[in-house]
Amino acid sequence: MRRRVPLPTRAAALLAAVALGATGCASLTTAATEVGGVRMSDERPVRDGGTLTVALKSDPDKLDPSLGSTLVGRTVFAAMCQKLYDTDADNRIRPQLAAGMPEVSDGGKRVVLRVRSGARFSDGTPLDADAVRTSLLRHRDLPASARASELEPVESVRTLDGNRVELRLKEPYEPLLGALADRSGMVMSPRALKKYGEDFATRPSCVGPFRFKDRVTGDRIVLEKDPHYYAAEDVHLEKVVYRTIVDGNVRLANLRSGDAQVSDQTAPLEVQSALTDDTLQLFNSPTLGYQGLTVNIGNSRGLGKPPGKVDSALARDKRVREAFALSLDRRLINKIVFQGMYDTACGPVAPSSELGTETRCPGRDLERARRLLKEAGEKGRVPVELTISNTVEDMRLGQVVQAMAKDAGFQVRLRPTEFTTLLEHADKGDFEAVSVGWSGRLDPAGNIDAFAGTLGSENRSGISDERIDGLIEDGRRTSDPAERKKIYRDLTEAVNGQYGLIYLYRQRNYVVANEDVAGLRVYGDGLIRVETAGYGGGTEAGDR
Repeated sequence: MRRRVPLPTRAAALLAAVALGATGCASLTTAATEVGGVRMSDERPVRDGGTLTVALKSDPDKLDPSLGSTLVGRTVFAAMCQKLYDTDADNRIRPQLAAGMPEVSDGGKRVVLRVRSGARFSDGTPLDADAVRTSLLRHRDLPASARASELEPVESVRTLDGNRVELRLKEPYEPLLGALADRSGMVMSPRALKKYGEDFATRPSCVGPFRFKDRVTGDRIVLEKDPHYYAAEDVHLEKVVYRTIVDGNVRLANLRSGDAQVSDQTAPLEVQSALTDDTLQLFNSPTLGYQGLTVNIGNSRGLGKPPGKVDSALARDKRVREAFALSLDRRLINKIVFQGMYDTACGPVAPSSELGTETRCPGRDLERARRLLKEAGEKGRVPVELTISNTVEDMRLGQVVQAMAKDAGFQVRLRPTEFTTLLEHADKGDFEAVSVGWSGRLDPAGNIDAFAGTLGSENRSGISDERIDGLIEDGRRTSDPAERKKIYRDLTEAVNGQYGLIYLYRQRNYVVANEDVAGLRVYGDGLIRVETAGYGGGTEAGDR
């Protein structure tokens, strides 16, 4: 066994117990379970036919591109709702439903998009410029739209002809292309929008290799091959089923039994177990996102509303929030909870991103944390309620945070809940601190603006700071990469200084699949792409 480094705090016993409970016999990585290099795709030949069952870590939220905000939801969208642009294995943006890259003029304030010809939505409606216009305006204007912040700079959208859309911007907006390569670029059937309105999520219709068939909330989502898809001849599978299986061990057991063929967001312990099984294969890619804690400092009215007063010790005094952050040791969290298989994070922009910058992680400093609490007038243990997902891995994280924070003078009470319910509470402002993350975007604005801008559509913390808002605007209208890199370095520093978002770690995208599954792709965005997936020639797996 690998020798453990003793922990230098009173929390050592509890942290060791958490690690022991997580591993059964405190086993760590061995030569047999070493994760190899990056592997994003499987290029083996694929036969036609079969059903692929993908086991998801949590239940997706609404299957509405304007309203959705979960990674598991994006994974389902990847199979049925294509975007104007997409990203490839090299994190480059390429056209998908657009017929080419945007034509930009008027100092960056006029953007013309050409739309792919010959495509149809799953309900048979033709894709055209008017459909794109309808979706873009809905993303921008629909009440409670999670895309509103991304498209707020768009002043107007009009069709020039059947295949061209013109966007007029209030000012140059560099993050636009990155936004259109995600849910803001998903185009929905105007017929379905008119027919179902606010209930679009119950009968979603987009352009994609698969179309929606059925959903049983909390259990499964069923998609079937879409005969209207413009490249249907390249799609091998007849059906894709997404099953919600919260427990990672159970997801892995389902792969071994053949009841599922792919497991998303596989935790490090399950990855190590899978590596000892020659019937399974691993996909491994670096992430663009982050995971951490969001502290409610002003979200008293819900998302999209002006910040108000929140009555908690963390909200009242920034020194208390800083003390809480200083009680945490990112390196040990990664080692104990995630077997050292993730990366520490100290900001919203991944170092691997084009505009990423190295952000120095503050070390654990209990002496300063206790001094800050004393300066803030806090006596006794400061109570903190931490809302956390009820998965085994997230509960371990909560226990480690609980133990570490106790050494600084905090009394953390865990509030475990199902993930979609957790998001609902977070959106409403019904939390004190919550463990939540973001799967990441290519442009750093996609990791910051909506989360830290005063009226950002994902600003669950309720952060409101003039300097942050000003830097967000600077990042949007600046085109020079070197200048933008400096802006986002300053912006990261400003956001960190509020301690409303405490970044802890970056996951790696670990996806485990049965060995007979071929053609699967998992890029840096973490999405499981099944358009070219299927089963190797001659295998009968998945036909059950």
